[in-house]
Amino acid sequence: MAPPMGTGSGSGSAEAPRDSCDAGSLWRSYVGPVDDLERALLSPFPTMFLLPCSALALFLLTCLALEPPPRHPSPSNPAFCRFQREFLLGYLPALAADWLQGPLLFQLLQSRGFLRSQIAALYSCGFASNVAFGLVSSVFVDRLGRKKSCVLSSGLCSVSCLLQLSQDFLALAAGRVLAGLGTSLLFSAFESWYIHEHLERHDFPAEWIPNTFSRVALWNSGLAVAAGLVAELVAEGLALGPVAPFLVAMPFLALSGIFAGKNWDENYGKSRSCSKACGEGLRGLLSDPRTLLLGLVQALVESILLIFAFLWTPVLEPHGIPLGIAFSGFTAASAAGSALFRRGVTGRLRLQPVRLLPGSILLLALALLLLALPLPLPLYLPGDFLALLMLQLSCGIYFPAMAFLRRRLEHGRDAAGGARWLRLPLGLGVSLALPALPGDPAGTRRVFGAAALAALVALGAAGGILGTARGDEGLRRQWSRRTLPAFPGRLRLSPSSRSDWLRELSVPAPRVAIGPTGTVGGRRETDADGTRM
Repeated sequence: MAPPMGTGSGSGSAEAPRDSCDAGSLWRSYVGPVDDLERALLSPFPTMFLLPCSALALFLLTCLALEPPPRHPSPSNPAFCRFQREFLLGYLPALAADWLQGPLLFQLLQSRGFLRSQIAALYSCGFASNVAFGLVSSVFVDRLGRKKSCVLSSGLCSVSCLLQLSQDFLALAAGRVLAGLGTSLLFSAFESWYIHEHLERHDFPAEWIPNTFSRVALWNSGLAVAAGLVAELVAEGLALGPVAPFLVAMPFLALSGIFAGKNWDENYGKSRSCSKACGEGLRGLLSDPRTLLLGLVQALVESILLIFAFLWTPVLEPHGIPLGIAFSGFTAASAAGSALFRRGVTGRLRLQPVRLLPGSILLLALALLLLALPLPLPLYLPGDFLALLMLQLSCGIYFPAMAFLRRRLEHGRDAAGGARWLRLPLGLGVSLALPALPGDPAGTRRVFGAAALAALVALGAAGGILGTARGDEGLRRQWSRRTLPAFPGRLRLSPSSRSDWLRELSVPAPRVAIGPTGTVGGRRETDADGTRM
C-alpha cells in the first residue's frame, strides 16, 4: 500500500500528483505535517469549486449586512405602478440576456479551435464597435426613435447569439461587431425611453425616478449573480457546452423586443447633427481642466477593464476554477464595493466621493500589481483569483464615485460626449493591441504590470481633481441615501448617453459587464459614465 500523499516516505509519494505535493510542501513549511483534512483540501475539484462559492457567499452576505432597508416608501399611484411594471418587463429580460453572454465567451471561442491571437482579434471586433459607435450612439437613438432602438438592440444581440453556433471566423467576427452595437443601444435607448415617458408623456414627479432605477439595480444585481450560475449549470452541469448560455439568452431577447414593440410608445430626442454633438462634447471637455482630468481617469480605467475582460478567463483556467461561478463572484464583489461606497458616504465617516475615487483607483492598481507579480501562495489559495476579486471590489467603489463627480463637473455641458473623445483613441488602441499580447504566463503578467502603470497615471489625475476640490462645495456635497447611486452590477463599457438623472443615480448599465462584447461589468462592466451596472 502506497504511503499517504505528501508524507515524503518511500517511493509511493511519487504517485501523488505533482501539484498537490508542491502545495503540500509549501503548506507544511508553515503549519507542519499533512493530515486527512489537508489532503482533501489539496484535491483540485473541491478546492477550486468551493473557493469561488465561498467568495460569492461572502460578498453577498457583505452586501446584505451593509445595505440598510429603504427609508422612503414606494409610490402607490396605480398608473405609475403599471407604467413601471411595463418598463421592467421590457428591460429586465434584455439585461438577463446580456449577462448570460458573458461568462463563457472566451471558452466558447477556444472550443472552436482558434488560437489565442485569433480569439483576441474577435474580442477586438466587439470592443472597437462598442467604443466607436458610442461616439454617435446618442444622436442615433434620438433620430431613429428610442423604442425602435430598444427593439433593434434585442434584434442585433439575437443575431449575435445565433452566429455563435458558427465555426467560421468571419461569422463570429460579425457576431462580435453586432454584439458591440447591440450593447451600446441596450445601455442608452432603454433608459432614455423611460426618462422621456416618465417626465413628458405621463408627467409623473421626477422624485419617483429613483424608485424605478433602484428596482432595476436590485433586479440587475440578482440577475448578474444568477447568470453566472445558470451559465455554469447549462454548460458544465448539463454538458451542453459553452454555446448553451448564448442559446438560453435568445428567448429573453425575444421577450424583451416583442414586449417593447407591442406595449411601448415611441418617443424621440432632440434632433442634432453628429458633428454638432461631437463638437459640443469636445468643447465641454476642454472648458474645465478638472473635466479633462476626469475624462482621462475614465478613459484609462475603461482601457484597463478592456484588458481585464479579455484576460480574466485565461488567468483562471489553469487553476480549474469554474468560470460561471467565478463570474458570479465578480459581480458580487462589485456589489459589495458599491455597498461599501454607500455606507462610507452616508454612515458615520461621511467620506467624500472626491476622496473615494483615488482610493478606488489605488485599490485597482494594487490588484493589478498582484496579478503582475507571482505570489508564493498554496495552490488551493490562488492569488490570481483573489486579485481579480479585489479588482472588482475596487470597481464597485469607482463607478458611483465617478458618477457623482461627472454630474457635478458637467454644469449643463456635454461632458459625457467629451469623455467619449478620450475613450475612442485609448479604446481603439487597446482593441488593436489585443491580438499582439503575449500568450505565455510571464507575458500576461507583464501586461498586467503595464496596466498597473496606467492605473497609477489615472491615480495621479484623480489626485489632481482632489487637489482642486478644496473649497468647491459642489464637489463635496453630502448625499442622502435617497439620491445615492446603487450597486453597479457589472463593469460595463457602454456609451455615455445618459440623462442627468441616470448619471446622478448611477443606474445599472458592466458588464464588471462581461457581456456580449466581452467587457467585464460588466461591467461592470457597470459603465464608466457612472451609469450603474
